[in-house]
Amino acid sequence: MLPTMRRLWQGMCLLGVVWALGIGCASDGALHRFSPAEQEEFFIYRKVMTWAQERTYRAKTTASARTAYLQEIGLAQRFQALESRDQDAMRHGFPLPGMSAEALRFLWGEPYYTAGEAHRSAHWYYLGSSLALAERGNQDHSFGNRVDIYLLDGRVVGWVDYAPSDDGSDRRHLW
Repeated sequence: MLPTMRRLWQGMCLLGVVWALGIGCASDGALHRFSPAEQEEFFIYRKVMTWAQERTYRAKTTASARTAYLQEIGLAQRFQALESRDQDAMRHGFPLPGMSAEALRFLWGEPYYTAGEAHRSAHWYYLGSSLALAERGNQDHSFGNRVDIYLLDGRVVGWVDYAPSDDGSDRRHLW
């Protein structure tokens, strides 16, 4: 019985991986059919979208329908409420001292873990390097690099990149 269960489990795992890759490829294909302006729009909003919102957004057949959907779910209004300095920093992919906590959510997504209160004094933790976070947002599956963000009065004060090292100690890069 045990060998049969093991083979069944391995088959189910393989099927799950194939299914996940198929979904990823299909969604990447949907993104490639967007114009460069639409891809930029999606890049701005995708880190604050839920999985269901992202799927619905990609399923819309026209650019105007996608933009209307962003209005409908309130993300366009949240982005437009950000200071222009924060919007520019988000387009470049890196936080700036003084950036709002809301802009940081758009930039890197929700943190993996938080301590404190963002509107007072807080410490947000992201998984991945600051370079990878700019591209993909928080990476729950990443076990190597980590970025710690320090916020005071709802604004970014600074951050530290932690890179794993071969000798077991953290290498810190202050920004």
